[in-house]
Amino acid sequence: MSAWTEISAQISSSEGISFAVETVAPIGGGCINRAHRVEGGGRRFFVKLNSAPAAAMFEAEAAGLQKILTTGTLRAPAPVCWGKNSAEAWLVLEYLEMNDTGQRDAAAFGRGLAAMHRFSSQEFGWERDNTIGSTPQINKFSSNWVRFWLECRLGYQLQLAKANGYSGRLQKQGEQLMEQLDCFFPGSPPVPSLLHGDLWAGNYSFDASARPVVFDPAVYYGDRETDIAMTELFGGFPGAFYAAYREAYPLDPEYETRKTLYNLYHILNHLNLFGGGYLRQAEQMMGRLLAELS
Repeated sequence: MSAWTEISAQISSSEGISFAVETVAPIGGGCINRAHRVEGGGRRFFVKLNSAPAAAMFEAEAAGLQKILTTGTLRAPAPVCWGKNSAEAWLVLEYLEMNDTGQRDAAAFGRGLAAMHRFSSQEFGWERDNTIGSTPQINKFSSNWVRFWLECRLGYQLQLAKANGYSGRLQKQGEQLMEQLDCFFPGSPPVPSLLHGDLWAGNYSFDASARPVVFDPAVYYGDRETDIAMTELFGGFPGAFYAAYREAYPLDPEYETRKTLYNLYHILNHLNLFGGGYLRQAEQMMGRLLAELS
């Protein structure tokens, strides 16, 4: 039985309809999964495919999307079903038509994200581990944000980097930074906010009504500044987004320093995923952070 036959049967069961895949159109843009638009009987779905071991990644992604949707704050594609066979894993999502006219309500995006960040938990972390890119993201619950960031984010990425052969200066700087991590949090500890977790320009768009849509999350509860920091990492979001966010949920002045600390996690992840082209950037970021402490 082909994967498409199994996917058709699972969609039929999940949606309570009779569905059979009639056409499959590849969709570009991703570097981890193979994405397709499938159609049949006048209905469309968005399907991600990967090898069978990716099933847990897809299940965690579905849980994250569902959590975002339950807040009623930002639009996201609704999970339909997910599964695997001996060769492939898949995730079927609602197919959303994206806006290709350039019309977009960036201010609504800022307000929506601020509202989502108001959803909180008693602890930092998440009910399950997920992935950041294709790297495991450890979400063990903790009542202490600094300890969580040290053990589950920065420390974990440095361990992966060492295993990948990146030692020397990177590890020495990392040890110095982790020893003084508390110094970056002189005020009240952050509130555990519901985060998208991987909020860069490739993981949001706008629908046909110009409303913001988010996808490909790496959800957990953490310092909301981490989401905002990542929006600034690869070119930034529209000015109206930041203005609306800050009006709805102002940021602490210390954010300007901490954003480098938070984005270091993603640069280390890129180092581990894509290689040494990110080594110098990681070392420079660590150098700036250590200079703040001297």
